[in-house]
Amino acid sequence: MSHVLIESVSAVIVDLPTIRPHKLAMHTMQQQTLVVIRVRCSDGLEGIGESTTIGGLAYGNESPESIKQNIDSHLGPLLVGQDAANINACMLRLDKAAKGNTFAKSGLESALLDAQGKRLGLAVSELLGGRVRDSLEVAWTLASGDTAKDIAEAEQMLDLRRHRIFKLKIGANPVSQDLKHVIAIKQALGERASVRVDVNQYWDESQAIRACQVLGDNGIDLIEQPISRINRAGQVRLNQRSPAPIMADESIESVEDAFSLAADGAASIFALKIAKNGGPRAVLRTAQIAEAAGIALYGGTMLEGAIGTLASAHAFVTLRQLTWGTELFGPLLLTEEIVTEAPVYRDFALQVPRTPGLGLTLDEERLAFFARE
Repeated sequence: MSHVLIESVSAVIVDLPTIRPHKLAMHTMQQQTLVVIRVRCSDGLEGIGESTTIGGLAYGNESPESIKQNIDSHLGPLLVGQDAANINACMLRLDKAAKGNTFAKSGLESALLDAQGKRLGLAVSELLGGRVRDSLEVAWTLASGDTAKDIAEAEQMLDLRRHRIFKLKIGANPVSQDLKHVIAIKQALGERASVRVDVNQYWDESQAIRACQVLGDNGIDLIEQPISRINRAGQVRLNQRSPAPIMADESIESVEDAFSLAADGAASIFALKIAKNGGPRAVLRTAQIAEAAGIALYGGTMLEGAIGTLASAHAFVTLRQLTWGTELFGPLLLTEEIVTEAPVYRDFALQVPRTPGLGLTLDEERLAFFARE
């Protein structure tokens, strides 16, 4: 059998408007910027992938501009001429030649998987071992910063049967103010919804000790990354003391990080993100470490558009248990789509297509319209 070769790899930066400003502890997003990756193969098939960051360099080491540049100059040329069907060999080649760059690698791995799925007539989930569910429960982030507005938004989502898990972005305000905000929302929603917080590393350990206690005592289900990823000993102490489970997010920048967090006992939940691990295959290695260590799983997001969201979803539907659901709501934040059919959300969940590859087709006109010059 003759090999199918990779003929070209391209990356385009796309700026899409969002339904509202999205406030994080370190940054307020006014729009979302995606890097859309296209891998063309000698059999005429094309795979699509996406690399997306939140808040650019405010969040991590890669930005949309650096991702595009590194794909154009370094990673893409390493793939051209390689066997498109051997995703393992392609990704090992990239890992050998380039340290880090997990966001860029994730988009490339997604595109290779998409092309291979189309080639074999299989959904990406089947290439990753086979799905055990067809949909994923999806959380919604309440990030207006206004208590009454957030409660109204949550009530609307419950009425629409779109979300019943809500995550609150806190950390930028004084701790006492944030706690009041969170507790008021939990009291308003009661048992009808799960309320969780994401601090994005903004507390120090002295603030977190009391805050985690108060949150746990007031029915908050989960506390995400309360303190700096660098303060590992502090994370271990907090994980032992907090009545609400602690989830590691920024602490996991690689599969190796996941192992060392598990070994230290620094968190009881891991947020899985394909971008932070280097792709859908890579994120499943982190999931296996967590499962072996008895750590619960949550499907995280970089607020990707449709392509990155479904690349994540195809990996997550293969997992035995996602105790804490997912937050694959990125496409719902966007007012515009660059694919012909947007992902389907109903009954609190994202429906994961069974069509070949990721199950998406680019809308060339919309893509060209929103592509950065």
